[in-house]
Order: sequence, then structure tokens, then C-alpha cells
Amino acid sequence: MRPVLTVLTLCGLLFMAAAAARDMTVEQEIRRAFEDGMLYGLHGVLVLHNGKAAAEVYFQGDDERWSAPLPDRQHGPETLHDLRSVTKSIVGLLYGIALAEGIVPGLDESLVAQFPQYADLAADAHRQAITMRDVLTMQMGLEWNEELPYLDRRNSEIAMELAGDRYRYVLEQPVMAEPGTSWRYSGGASALLGGLIARGSGKPLSAYAQEKLFEPLGIADFDWIEGSDGVPSAASGLRLSARGLARIGEMINKGGLWNGRQIVPKDWLATTFTRQVELDGFHYGLHWYLASDGDPPRWMSGFGNGGQRITVQPQHDVVIVILAGNYNQPDAWEMPVRLLREYLVPALQEQVEAQ
Repeated sequence: MRPVLTVLTLCGLLFMAAAAARDMTVEQEIRRAFEDGMLYGLHGVLVLHNGKAAAEVYFQGDDERWSAPLPDRQHGPETLHDLRSVTKSIVGLLYGIALAEGIVPGLDESLVAQFPQYADLAADAHRQAITMRDVLTMQMGLEWNEELPYLDRRNSEIAMELAGDRYRYVLEQPVMAEPGTSWRYSGGASALLGGLIARGSGKPLSAYAQEKLFEPLGIADFDWIEGSDGVPSAASGLRLSARGLARIGEMINKGGLWNGRQIVPKDWLATTFTRQVELDGFHYGLHWYLASDGDPPRWMSGFGNGGQRITVQPQHDVVIVILAGNYNQPDAWEMPVRLLREYLVPALQEQVEAQ
């Protein structure tokens, strides 16, 4: 993931100079690269600057709906697409909305205290120490392995989906470290957040998202895939169009505002985009990846299996959305890197030099 992030600040600077006088150069470069086989699996890219499209192009290709094949699909600006783990970042925003409404626990409250039905787990001193902040920063200290392919039943997210009780499955995992000391990527953390939002609101996570986030942003069409237990997957189940996802990015760039209405509390965005965990080449906030430089960070991103990306740069009012179909491929990160580094950035540089 690191190579993707090193070019994002440069993208933002280039868009500042280039997007105001939009021409087709960027889109032509992307199409040419795709036709040459250099952007295999790319389904769509949308770049906004100051709310206007600096680049928008879509392709035909095989897709999936949570592993169910969607062969030879023609993608477009309103085509629903798996976001996979970008879903996690959206759930992080929803938790902030719910927190402002007082229907979910605060960051410093105990996690297991919210699940009194698991009295045996709540009696464990380690689990008692896990806070909601640890959940949002993925530092619960519980064993979790999503390095295995998502077609493998031993993958922790897949095992959670197959479990009779997804929340107990997450909470009963073996203790590996003290809470707040070790980052471990975990769809289970997102599932717990989604469960608490659903319980606090009295409605499914998808219905809460529709009421509090999608409808206010004018996102009329979405799909949130449910597990076999009928629970929307908070880790990877959301499907949005490129334009729908970009609207969420625009709202973030506006400090949580949309048409004069505060959708996500501004203080929650500030907390979300405060560096909490240092990773390899970047940082992690509350369910979002963050640049290691700038204050606030120069960019904030959500990543998803197969090459899904949303990156926002509020200081430049830039939103970048990339959708792709390279699911479960260990090198899926390479295509977005190539798109940014070898084609998108050089094309924008040409526009800058021509001005």
C-alpha cells in the first residue's frame, strides 16, 4: 500500500494547478494505458477538484458482488461497485454520527461492557481493558488474521461470517497483546462498531446509513450485502457508485457539511484524522489511513480488496476514487500505484507545464 500513498500529495498539488482548465488529456492517458494492458482490472477512476470532475473514465470488465461473479460488466458513473474494506472507513464516519446522537458508547468506554450477554468474556481483565478507541484504531490486542485469502475459511473475517454469533466470535479471540499497544487489521473491529450502531439506533446498519448519510448526500442507490445471519457486513459489504463514494469525499472536504447541513460532526472528523498508530510508511486514525506528514495529515484514505480507493485532500479540495476488480490478488495494489505514478501524475504535469 505504501507506494500508492507517496504520490498522493503530489497529485493534490498538480490538481490545484491543472483542474481549473479541464481538458481530456488525463482521461486520454488513462484510456491509452488501459488499452495497453498497463491498468489491468481498472473499472473506473473519478477525480474531483473544487467539486468538479478533473478526470472521469470507466471501463468494461469482470466484477464481483462479494465474490459472486458479475462477468463482463460495463461500468459507469452510477454503476454500483463493491467497496470491500473502504466500507470500514464509512462505518467509522457512521459511528461518529451515532456518537453525536448519544446512541453508541464513547471512545474511552469499555468494549465488553456493551455486551453483557457475554458474561464469561466480560470477566476477563484483559477484555475489560479494551476501549472503543482501541476498536476504532484496531488495537484491541485480540488475535485476528486476514492475511489468508478471503476464499479461505481460516481467514478471520470469513470465519466470523460463518460463525453463529459474529460478535461473540470477535470478542472471544485469544489475547495477543495489551489493548492499545499493537495494531492488527481487523474486520471484526468494524463488525463490532456496526453492531453497536444497529443496536443503538434500533435499525439495521444499512438503514441507519441511508437515513443519516446517504439520503442527506443525495445518494439514492446503494447496496449493503448481508451475511447469512441477515446482518449487513460492516467490514466489506457496502456497494456504491464512483460518484456516490466521491460525494462522501466531498462532504469530508467541506468539514462534514452538505448543503448547509452538518452530516458528520466536525470534531469527529478531526479526531478520526488525528494520527493514532504509526504503520509502515503512513499512519492510522479511526478506521482511516493517514499521511505521515502535514497537520492535519495531507491526505486521508480508505482502501479495499481488489484495488478500491478513496483519498481526500481537504486542503486542496481533491477527491480521488479508484474502483477495480483485482479481488484477492496479492499484487492488487500495483495497478492503483501505476495509475497514479506512471499515468495520472505525468498527464497532470503536462497540463501544468502547458499553462
